[in-house]
Amino acid sequence: MNQEILPETGWRGSREVWLDAAHGLLIESGIESVTIQALSKRLKIARTSFYWHFSDRPTLLAALLDRWVARTTRGMIAACKAFAETEAEAMFNLIGCFIGDKAFDSRLEFAVRSWAQSDPATLERVHQEDLLRLEALIALFHRWGHSGVDAETRARTVYLTQIGYISMQVRESVETRLARVPSYVEIYTGVTPSDREIARFEAQHRIA
Repeated sequence: MNQEILPETGWRGSREVWLDAAHGLLIESGIESVTIQALSKRLKIARTSFYWHFSDRPTLLAALLDRWVARTTRGMIAACKAFAETEAEAMFNLIGCFIGDKAFDSRLEFAVRSWAQSDPATLERVHQEDLLRLEALIALFHRWGHSGVDAETRARTVYLTQIGYISMQVRESVETRLARVPSYVEIYTGVTPSDREIARFEAQHRIA
């Protein structure tokens, strides 16, 4: 079978260029599509240039998982720890990180969870991150006076609902989602958010 061989051009890209391409392929077509040959073709850079940045495909895949953590878990944990004057505001902070992909990349989350279904090592990494995220959520509820099973159940309700949104690939407008957030806050915390808190949250996230 003939394979396209791209000539050396003198430009080998960069580690981020190759990783960005792998990220794109993962989201678009799944982990099976993330091969050195496919990346070379996508970037129009000779395959040998890949080895200037990564020793092999497993090293690239490990870097992809590190990027996933940086673009999902870290943003969520930061949101859990963000300053809030009230429990409702703390929950608004958390929910806000899932609106848009700046703090939590939902497409990457979905792609990695799909990948994990066929790779035990990746599944174990996903489970580890799930635990870290739940710990951060439980700690958030502890700060607002919840304890024991109450804090754990509230944390799991928040987390499993959000992961359900992602896993089911729910598509809804920002306006629709924003309209539901105050009710989510009340369900999760047992606290009715004030009109001022709702208005501030909507101002932060509404698309003009």
